[in-house]
Amino acid sequence: MPTDIVMPQMGESIFEGTITKWLKKPGDKVQRDEPLFEISTDKVDAEIPAPAAGILQDIKVAEGATVQVNTVVGTISAEGESVAAKPAPATAVKPESAPVKPPAPAESKPAAQSSQEEAEEDHARSSPLVRKIAREHNVDLGQLSGTGLGGRITKQDITAFLERSQASPAASTIPSAPAPPAKSDGAGAPVSASIPGDLVPMTQMRKIIAQRMIESRRTSAHVHCMFEVDLTRIVHLRNKTKSAFEKRHGVRLTFMPFFARAVIITLQQFPIVNASIEGESIHYHRHINVGIAVALDWGLIVPVLKNADELNFLGLQRGISDLGERARGKKLKPEEVEGSTFTITNPGQFGAVFGLPIINQPNSAILGVGGITKSPVVVTDEDGNDSIAIRSLVHLTLGYDHRLIDGAVADQFMAQVKKTLENWSEEVG
Repeated sequence: MPTDIVMPQMGESIFEGTITKWLKKPGDKVQRDEPLFEISTDKVDAEIPAPAAGILQDIKVAEGATVQVNTVVGTISAEGESVAAKPAPATAVKPESAPVKPPAPAESKPAAQSSQEEAEEDHARSSPLVRKIAREHNVDLGQLSGTGLGGRITKQDITAFLERSQASPAASTIPSAPAPPAKSDGAGAPVSASIPGDLVPMTQMRKIIAQRMIESRRTSAHVHCMFEVDLTRIVHLRNKTKSAFEKRHGVRLTFMPFFARAVIITLQQFPIVNASIEGESIHYHRHINVGIAVALDWGLIVPVLKNADELNFLGLQRGISDLGERARGKKLKPEEVEGSTFTITNPGQFGAVFGLPIINQPNSAILGVGGITKSPVVVTDEDGNDSIAIRSLVHLTLGYDHRLIDGAVADQFMAQVKKTLENWSEEVG
């Protein structure tokens, strides 16, 4: 008996999910717990494993469709069970969420099928954008074989066809510019490089990011302060110990746990920076839950290192590495992106000198870490003599909610973070 594949409930407050990508196609063999499809919710993107081993019999919900939890999205038949020669194509959902009637299963047609029937078939298995491109380039869609679900002709199909036509004039006289190779947006089906004039719907993750950034701007009174920090001592320590650290603990030694540790030590001295506003009250949190922003190919996510104040340096490094790897592999659980009390983001990894980050609600502050660069600096020795030396510098920016945190407090907080980093004395393990 076939096993139903259902949209899982990824957390108590999550009631629906969007299927962004099927990793198998009907007729493919699957193993139990093998990644089967990817979903996006308002909490997290995740890969969903197969509930049983067998053959993917059919797909009932197409990529891009949003459905309620526990909705059957496909079925798996046990090996040896009879499977329909051609599964029924999946139901698709337009961006405006209006259901589209799926095309009927393929049947043998009379040789003298009318041109009207052919046109209706092409219309049913292509999108308005595909038909627009076809009209502009005088392409007969009947020449194309669709790679989408149910044989649907995708934008990638028609742009590839145009590219082939340009490369082989004998195959077609259609004048067209070569289409760039397709690329994936990471949160859905492969997306071709955009053509001027395209109107491309946002991914679910991008919609959520846009909504939350606007809400944060409207909610918090954003102010930023920036401090230059001499990181030379830490750079030397990391260079000296990173190889032995990785061999001993099986994890790379990065700069992030140094920043996280300095922040945690300082938050314990300035609990207001770890607090949040609830109505007309201030909630002083019992623990420090550090959100570490992770840049993905398809967006941004902030997994949370819970009770970070109870972790030593090694625990911080292991936790940060684990959350980052699972964020990029879509393995995070909904509860792992909730409950942060302070956030750290690292625009410096891409070369930025500094950033002015937007507060991650309901936090009251966020630390932006710039790039670490070598610069000539005037240094003063114990006798008061000045000299010029090459030092490793980083610019740290604190974005804070002025409704709760005064400028003097923010500056004192950052001065203590700076002092902790510049005078680092803790063993790294």
